[in-house]
Amino acid sequence: MPDITAIGEILIDLTQIGTDSQGVGLFAAYPGGAPANVAVAAARLGASCAFLGKVGRDGFGDTLIRTLRDNGVDADGVCRGDLPTTMATVTVSPQGERSFRFLRGSDQTLDTREAEDHLPEHTTFLHFGSVSLTAGPSRSATIFAARQARANGALISFDPNYRPALWPSQESAVEWMTLPLPLVDIIKLSDEELSLVTGTEDLEIGCLALARKGIRLVLVTLGAKGVFYRWHGNTGLVPGVPVQVADTNGAGDTFLGAVLSRLARRTPGPLEGLSLAELEEILFFANRAAALTCSRSGAIPAMPTLAELSYPETFASGGVSL
Repeated sequence: MPDITAIGEILIDLTQIGTDSQGVGLFAAYPGGAPANVAVAAARLGASCAFLGKVGRDGFGDTLIRTLRDNGVDADGVCRGDLPTTMATVTVSPQGERSFRFLRGSDQTLDTREAEDHLPEHTTFLHFGSVSLTAGPSRSATIFAARQARANGALISFDPNYRPALWPSQESAVEWMTLPLPLVDIIKLSDEELSLVTGTEDLEIGCLALARKGIRLVLVTLGAKGVFYRWHGNTGLVPGVPVQVADTNGAGDTFLGAVLSRLARRTPGPLEGLSLAELEEILFFANRAAALTCSRSGAIPAMPTLAELSYPETFASGGVSL
């Protein structure tokens, strides 16, 4: 039984890594896709993980499947489609902030039958994001998987992961990003996404609105400021870790993968008896993991291992200060 099963997009991030002597952008083909990133991040930190998604019958698809397996993620649930593997072009500002443009392909054609065939009968967590809810058969497949996993006793993790270019309108995005909320146990979202989903920029009010929908643990990432949480009626802020930013791509996914990896290994269960002190320790661990990812380029290639987070001198060598 995997600790974490992620379903959704896996793709190639064509990420700007510099310019040549004439100012022309230079790009690297990094493996990525938010749910796949979460699975790899958690696997690198010791969790057993599986991934369900779809790639093309092309070299990029081969690369992505190999990347999952090389990082200890069960890739038997990755299907092959007739459309090319999905790509995203990622340009990076001098401050390390990202800008995305997507070339959609096979990721959105994962269908309900394929999800049913490959969904583990039991998993501690089922994680998904909103990109697979944008269009195509993957929308129904993702909702099916979340409902089926919940019926089988899994906890559901959700990251709205708003990408405006993928939606016909903001209203459509909000409709589909809020539809699965009654299924969700843990949500990770940015402060901008909190405002979009709840209609308020107030962290306390927005998190309360999500809790009233039945979400047990609400995590709002605030970039360098850290993470705001709501748990059992209590709220708090766990500060971020200072870092010299190279690329923020994958930082939020690393954060969530780190959180899920720690929760999945708790006894008697992921959320049973979780104290505020233990939660804050887990969130600080996740902030450290995200900071180290930010200090390096790419999403999956930048994600830390458990060993890197266990030794302060190794962690510091990544350009992160504690």
